[in-house]
Amino acid sequence: MFYDEVKVSLKAGDGGDGIVSFRREKYVPKGGPNGGDGGTGGNVILLGDRNVGDLRAYHFKPGWKAGNGQAGMGRDKHGKNGDGLELKVPLGTVVIDILSGKPVVEILNHGEEFMLLEGGKGGLGNRHFKSSTNRVPRQCTTGKPGEEAGFRFILKTIADVGLVGFPNAGKSSLTCHFTNARPRVAPYPFTTLNPSVGIVDYGDDYRTIQLADIPGLIEGASDNRGLGHRFLRHIERCKQFILILDMAGVDERDPLDDYRQLLTELEQYDPAFLDRPRLVAANKMDLPGAEENLQRLRKITEDEILPLSCETGDGLEELKTKL
Repeated sequence: MFYDEVKVSLKAGDGGDGIVSFRREKYVPKGGPNGGDGGTGGNVILLGDRNVGDLRAYHFKPGWKAGNGQAGMGRDKHGKNGDGLELKVPLGTVVIDILSGKPVVEILNHGEEFMLLEGGKGGLGNRHFKSSTNRVPRQCTTGKPGEEAGFRFILKTIADVGLVGFPNAGKSSLTCHFTNARPRVAPYPFTTLNPSVGIVDYGDDYRTIQLADIPGLIEGASDNRGLGHRFLRHIERCKQFILILDMAGVDERDPLDDYRQLLTELEQYDPAFLDRPRLVAANKMDLPGAEENLQRLRKITEDEILPLSCETGDGLEELKTKL
């Protein structure tokens, strides 16, 4: 399973209490107050980690709490601060406050830290209340409670190029050719159920491109049909799209209708998607009827079309160079 959305309940640590204490030593009959302060509660920190793939850790354990501060001690000893809670999240995680519904932060970079909840301050010991008129203070304060809230973590894949198409168009096959990612490949629809990001390596140029293989869309995806928004949100950050089409019309599909429908779904989800650069990968050109459909497609679009075949490898290097 791929977990890209979870609800969590988080709490920072409570501050420790200050205490009432007096110096008690031989030959010092009136030593005065020496109650120490309580320790500060631990903070809840988010940490971006490129080695974390999804949010499964928070699906199976939705409740997390930082350490409490220790109470103060005599002889002016400060209580130990509570242990902070560091939550590692994948890059592209959006944090939304459940109560207000407003986004709090987006974690986009490896090593990026954000203090989500602050621990409570420790209480004051009685030594703080000593004065000329209060020689024997018996006052102290309790520690403050740490912040507490519920959040929704939503993962939006970070990639340079989004590979978009209907089921069984060849997205996973293309990803396997270009990258070391190994999404499931089979001759039937919906073999890919989770987004997969692979690295396209340009060898001697020491350049790379991140390619996101998005599970197949269906008509009405922008209205949240199928897994709708859950799939489409994974291409929100892509700089470029590849629309991959089955030019042979397998499963009795018309590639021209598929092309129009893909643009419609992208536009209905976010009109800005149509302003981003895109290429059309005309796949399965080795099958009968593909060439005729390619000529029909050229008449209805000005988008750049690259004929290719994931089966034979024809046209793949040209597409890689275009990217």
